[in-house]
Amino acid sequence: MRIIGGKFGSRRLRTLRGMALRPSSDRLRETLFNILGAAVEDSLFVDAFAGTGAVGIEALSRGAREVVFIENHGPASALIRNNLLTLGILSDAEILAMDSLRGFERMSARHSLADFIFLDPPYARASEYLRVLEFLDGSRLLAPAGLIIAEHRRKLELPARLQRLEISRVVVQGDSSLSFYHLALAV
Repeated sequence: MRIIGGKFGSRRLRTLRGMALRPSSDRLRETLFNILGAAVEDSLFVDAFAGTGAVGIEALSRGAREVVFIENHGPASALIRNNLLTLGILSDAEILAMDSLRGFERMSARHSLADFIFLDPPYARASEYLRVLEFLDGSRLLAPAGLIIAEHRRKLELPARLQRLEISRVVVQGDSSLSFYHLALAV
C-alpha cells in the first residue's frame, strides 16, 4: 500500500498481514482525494474505523492541519502510530484507540469541528453505518461546510436523508461506493 499524492506521494505504508483489515484501495483513495481537492489543505480530518490509517495519512500528505484517527483494534492503532512515526508526522495526528462512537463523543465534548469525517466500518458490520451516522446527525461535530464520506459496499443503501444530514453525491467504483453527506440547508 502506498500514499497516492502530496508531499509523501509514492511512500509505502505498512499494513497488517491477513484479513484483519480491508484497506481502502489506492484507486478509491485517489478518487476520494481528487474530489476533495485543495479543500483538504488546513482541514481537521477524521479517519474513523481507520484500519491502517491510509486515508488519514493521505489527508496529512495533502496538507490537512490535523488528522484524528479513531481505531479500536489494538494492532491497527499501533500500526497507524508506526506509519506516522516513519513519516515524521505523529505531531500532526491524534490516535483515539477506542470505538468510533466513543471517539466521536470525546471529540464532541472538546467542541471539535471537523471539516471531513471519513467512515469505513467493516463491510460485514453494516449496522455501524447507521449507528454512527445517527450520532453525527445529532452532534455538532461537522463544520457547516463539512462533509462526511462513507465508504461502503456498492449494494448497501445508506439513508438519503437524516434529520440534519443528506447525501449530496454517491461515487461508485468497482464493488465499493463513497457516499458524501453534508448538512442540509433546511434543518
